[in-house]
Amino acid sequence: MQRASPASFREAASRFATGVTVLTALDEHGRVCGMTANSFVTVSLSPPTVLVSVKPGRVHRAISATGRYCVNVLPDHGRELSRHFASQPNTGATPDCEIVDGLPRLQGCLAYFACEVIQYVDVSDHTLIIAEVSTCDHRDTTPLVFFSSRYHRGAGVPVER
Repeated sequence: MQRASPASFREAASRFATGVTVLTALDEHGRVCGMTANSFVTVSLSPPTVLVSVKPGRVHRAISATGRYCVNVLPDHGRELSRHFASQPNTGATPDCEIVDGLPRLQGCLAYFACEVIQYVDVSDHTLIIAEVSTCDHRDTTPLVFFSSRYHRGAGVPVER
């Protein structure tokens, strides 16, 4: 089977607009750890089930140890939070979190999902982590969007139904 080159795949996949999330969990010392992810998918409504794709590292270890994590959907002004958890943390700023249902929730997130892991599926250099949602909530504001390898504000104008 012929495979697309990683560069071509990345460019093509970047044309799929996604929301921006931060996965958070508590590590073995009870400290908040997190990672930016746009690989968040709702799987089922009954029971409420989601999937995230996670590379090996601190967040993966924390989720594996506890079987729990949360997904924080970022609002349009969440670009710096996304960057903080994506690569190099801003050492001068600590993201504000509150513990909800034993998990760290980012202050001001657009939506929040507390997740209980039901299955791990290893695929290449990532693990798909499937979980049932134990608690969730949301507020009405504009999301942060990632498209063509850049951040964008808002979701655009709704299309007529």
